[in-house]
Amino acid sequence: MNRSVAVIPARGGSKGLVNKNIYPVAGKPLLAWSILQAQAAEGIIEVFVSTDSPLIADVAIEYGARVIDRPPHLATDTSTSEEALHHALEEIEQHHQLPSDRVVFLQATSPLRLPGDIDNALQLFVSECADSLMSVTRPDDLTLWEKRATGWESVNFDFRNRAMRQDRPQQYIENGSIYIVSRDVLERVNNRIGAKLSVYCMQFWQTWEVDTIEEIDLIEFYMHKKKLV
Repeated sequence: MNRSVAVIPARGGSKGLVNKNIYPVAGKPLLAWSILQAQAAEGIIEVFVSTDSPLIADVAIEYGARVIDRPPHLATDTSTSEEALHHALEEIEQHHQLPSDRVVFLQATSPLRLPGDIDNALQLFVSECADSLMSVTRPDDLTLWEKRATGWESVNFDFRNRAMRQDRPQQYIENGSIYIVSRDVLERVNNRIGAKLSVYCMQFWQTWEVDTIEEIDLIEFYMHKKKLV
């Protein structure tokens, strides 16, 4: 399997939790967990952190990642991860002698990855000749409702004819933990998801990500329970 670069976008601005990407989680800055997990993956040749923040850059360097300085116009509240990935791959191509035909995109806010998850996702991506991959989880016990113009309606089941849980259509949550995308897809459709998509299924507890202080408590619980620390 050809080895890939990993890119972790990490902006300095955070509306909900100040300095979220470097907030202490289980004894380390949040960003550090994704860096260390990527470094431990056999399929990753180098780890890059794309950031506009000197504080985040210092943490990235401390934990052994290379830093890509993201320009301010790509680090606004409306900037997309795809824009950061485009810029990162251009920088990698111009300034580093490393392969840039595909990228493993990890979100710093989703650190609940088991050893082997990144490599297993890469192997699936290659074996299925995919142009993109996303990690998902299955919400087997969730019954979802949506408020529409006509009133409340059930989304993933029919409340008028409740089938057994095992008989319902299988649905999945895009958990944001692992993405793999070819450079060709990024350039053609400007999206992390292409036409030939592979899906890497993770356990439901790996759904959670950090957006609020309360979620940090939950993440730390699972990191200790699953012996990830």
